[in-house]
Amino acid sequence: MTRQRRSGFRVKRVYEEPEDSDGTRVLVDRLWPRGISKQQAHIDEWIRDVTPSNELRRWFHADPQHRQAEFRRKYLDELSAESPQRGLADLRELAGREAVTLVTAVRDPQHSHVSVLLELLNS
Repeated sequence: MTRQRRSGFRVKRVYEEPEDSDGTRVLVDRLWPRGISKQQAHIDEWIRDVTPSNELRRWFHADPQHRQAEFRRKYLDELSAESPQRGLADLRELAGREAVTLVTAVRDPQHSHVSVLLELLNS
C-alpha cells in the first residue's frame, strides 16, 4: 500500500510494517492511532499543525462521501494560517534532505486530509 510521490514523500498507514526505506516517519493525524504503541509505530515526528482541526475532522467524518469538496476547501483554508505554514515548510525542508513517509491511521488516505496535504506539499 506504500505509494511513492514525485516530491519524495511517501504515504503509509501506521498499521503497515516500517521499512528502512521509509526515512523519517512523520505522523500526520491529530490523534494518536488506536491500538498502536509508540514502539510499534516507529514515529520520528508528529506534526499536528498540518492536520485538520478537531472541529473540521469531526464535521468531515460525519459524512465524508458528500463533504469531500467542501472539506478540501476548508482544510486548505486552515493550512494557510501561520502555524500550519511553518509545519509545511518543515516537511518540505526535511524532504529536501531525505526520504519522508507521512504516516496516518485513516483507512483510505486518498480520500482524506492526507491527499490534500500531499497536493499542497507537491505544489
